[in-house]
Amino acid sequence: MGNEVSALRWPLPAALAAKAAEFAASGAAPAVPRVAATVVLLRPAESGGGVEAYVLRRAASMAAFAGMYAFPGGGVDPADADAEVGWAGPDPARWARRLALPEPQARAVVAAAVREVFEEAGVLLAGPDAHAVVADVDTAAWEATRQALLRRERSLTGVLADAGLVLRSDLLVPWSRWITPDFEPRRYDTYFFVAALPAGQQPRHVSDEADRVHWVTPGSALAAWHAGTMAMLPPTASTLESLAEAPSVAAALAAARHGDPSRPVIPRLETVDGQPYAVVD
Repeated sequence: MGNEVSALRWPLPAALAAKAAEFAASGAAPAVPRVAATVVLLRPAESGGGVEAYVLRRAASMAAFAGMYAFPGGGVDPADADAEVGWAGPDPARWARRLALPEPQARAVVAAAVREVFEEAGVLLAGPDAHAVVADVDTAAWEATRQALLRRERSLTGVLADAGLVLRSDLLVPWSRWITPDFEPRRYDTYFFVAALPAGQQPRHVSDEADRVHWVTPGSALAAWHAGTMAMLPPTASTLESLAEAPSVAAALAAARHGDPSRPVIPRLETVDGQPYAVVD
């Protein structure tokens, strides 16, 4: 088990293959990727050992990746770099070394991961101090706070300060980094993290950007993907393939600590016997 990516390929949907061909013929310059963060929430599988991951299906109305299953996440916002955010766990300087980023950007990526998983799944990786996690955010007051954060009426810094909480960066373990291929008009430079679901919290279907949510075992999700009943992009499939080998949540987190989350993975297009594939080397 591990989170390193090498010599993998996935059949590319016809629509994406057509988009890639159109881009290659246009001679246009690739879009500049937006930095983003994604969190893979894990819990023990209900039977047979292993883990389950929380996934959501992007709504058909979404401009990017509609109908695709993904993990909670999104783009980094300027407010995520606020140096005043309450913080516990490895400090931004340590994260900067781990992610090979300038310290302000590393802080922003970690804060964005915490903010996005709260916005999209209702799970808050924060607590009153470095040794505790808030146990219940499934209340009307917290839902109003989540909505205000989503509308950018509040910042993560302000939300945590008002609740007497600090961001728990130690609950996140960096997993990988994926950059959207050149042919996509919306490109992201996404840092993936894994995190155990905090005790007492449960994710909720709260995101307007998703029309379905599931806890899935990696094996069942990959079987559905191969059968054509569960669409997903290479980063999601690759992550699930690695997690399929994890005997426990603790083992998955331990494996993540040995990877190189700063090395970007950029899928490229390759055609074999007329079938287009997304390939990573």
